Amino acid sequence: MTWLCKCKSASIIEKMNSKATTAIVLVYVGCGLNNVFLEYLVRNEPGTGNLITFSQFVFIAIHGFIFTSKFGQVPRVIPLSDYFTLVVLFFITSVLNNWVFDFHIPVPLHMIFRSGSLIANMIMGIIILKKRYTFSKFLSVVMISVGIAICTIISSTSKQLSCTDCDTKIPNTEKEDAKMFWWLIGIVLLSASLFLSARMGIYQESIYKRHGKHPNEALYYTHMLSLPAFIFYAPNIIEHVGIVNRSEMIPFPLFNFQIPILLFYLIGNVLTQYLCISSVYVLTTECTSLTVTLVITLRKFLSLLFSIIYFKNPFTYMHWVGTALVFIGTLIFTEILQKLTFVPKANEKSKTS
Repeated sequence: MTWLCKCKSASIIEKMNSKATTAIVLVYVGCGLNNVFLEYLVRNEPGTGNLITFSQFVFIAIHGFIFTSKFGQVPRVIPLSDYFTLVVLFFITSVLNNWVFDFHIPVPLHMIFRSGSLIANMIMGIIILKKRYTFSKFLSVVMISVGIAICTIISSTSKQLSCTDCDTKIPNTEKEDAKMFWWLIGIVLLSASLFLSARMGIYQESIYKRHGKHPNEALYYTHMLSLPAFIFYAPNIIEHVGIVNRSEMIPFPLFNFQIPILLFYLIGNVLTQYLCISSVYVLTTECTSLTVTLVITLRKFLSLLFSIIYFKNPFTYMHWVGTALVFIGTLIFTEILQKLTFVPKANEKSKTS
């Protein structure tokens, strides 16, 4: 009987490990490809941010209606009233994250800035939750802040601001101060999205504490309930639908027809976005938060390297210094190194006992 139980538990562990391994692979593939399609889109047409966000929301809402809500037959666990604030924060954050590309924020800088979300989480935790943090936490936040500041300052003086395609997007492009003004607006919007995202995380935690964790339901309703707000961006979305459809035609792989190249990038971005989100969710249910944090941090770093090498984005020595500070600070904040060295010691003690 004991042997049977051991076999069952072993098979369950193998199944969970297999599931976690698959999720890790899909996180790297899904999120990595998502960044590739995103960069192709914003390099060809920086103003597609609203269309990208809208397309992602529509796809996830339709998918959730079919598979999560079962065409409206599955009753809701969390009341709609609790979703309202979450939806507002989530919608504004998502729109800002994609809208900043219209202000010519480079994709590598966007990635580095998003990696600094720990700063916003810490500040919001101190203000709202009255949390206290250790010296190592403050040290990591200083490192992340300095790293982001270095990358931001260097990017402001790089060739990225004087690109030729900026002339069609930024008013009075002959004046460097006008270019700098619009770029700074993008930085402000990107900073605002960080703090809104942190506030959304705190609010989401309070919802889960009251009603339990229902991430699939939350994913569906936050996207579905946000769709009416896109009416304010309808002219911009319709305009860029036309731009996407009028882009260069390419033969669709494996099929005998052609498709606009920007539409191909958009479809790829939407599909890989869902693959990325769903894989991260599976990973959180199968692994510890330590593993999830480590996987996501490494994924961001690899995506950044790929963006620099493949797309030949301007990246100086000081950019590397800033990037190193951001990622090392992230590792210190999440205490990954301490926990990784602690686990073997714990295993050794259990063996000796």
